[in-house]
This record gives sequence, C-alpha cells and structure tokens, in this order.
Amino acid sequence: MTYRLNRRNKKRIMSEINVVPYIDVMLVLLVIFMVTAPLITTGILDLPEVSKTAPKKEKVVTIEIRKNELFKIKLTGDKKVITVTKSTLVDKIKEVVNAEENLAVVISAEKTVTYNKVLETIEALNMNGISRVGLLVKKKNLGI
Repeated sequence: MTYRLNRRNKKRIMSEINVVPYIDVMLVLLVIFMVTAPLITTGILDLPEVSKTAPKKEKVVTIEIRKNELFKIKLTGDKKVITVTKSTLVDKIKEVVNAEENLAVVISAEKTVTYNKVLETIEALNMNGISRVGLLVKKKNLGI
C-alpha cells in the first residue's frame, strides 16, 4: 500500500506557485519606473504676457514701532508724522482710514522690538476692522 501512495504523489500535479521569479520581475519594473518618472516632463503652462506696467500707487498708512513703546503714524504723501502710544494707536489709525476708503496699513518695526509687540499691533488692527495689514522690511545688501 505504501508503494501506491508514493506513486500517486509523484504523478500528482503541484498546486503551489513559486512567487520568487515574480517578485524579481516586480522589483525590476519598480526600479525602471523610479528611474524614468523624474525624467518625464510635466505640462508646461503657456501664460499670457502683458506689457510692463507701473504698480498702482495708492495711499498707505505706515506705522513705525519704536523700542521705547512709541508708535509713529505716517500717511504716504504726507509729511506730517503723528506720534502716539499703544492705547491711542487704533483710534488715530481709524481716523485716517475712515477718511480714505480701503486703505492699507504697513507696519515697520526696529530690530530690537519683540515679535510679540508687532503681533499685538496686528491683532488690535484686525479686531477693529482694519484687515489690510502688511509688514515692511529692508532689503538685505549682499555686497556682490
């Protein structure tokens, strides 16, 4: 009887798949795709061109924050500079902004002024309905 069982096992079809060659093929394909993917160019946009135009000149309120907690307010085109404290800053800005519609506010602060003071100023302006607020910085001279 044992002989017959062994003989049957030899003639039986193997029902297992050897996946090692398939893994090798998949790894080779993966490497090929990884190498070629960066070489494929993506679509380039053909943007419309316009002639050079001067930027729109608009009036801007500049707030200078000094390290001694004083704020200087200046309207673009005006030579008059108003020095105020933190408590009266928003009221003075509102007076200037109400006279002009949709006026932008630019904040410039000394290097020694803490970042928190600048953020408090921006928050105070935003809470009082002045949302067009930006920061002014000096361009670094690289000396080239």
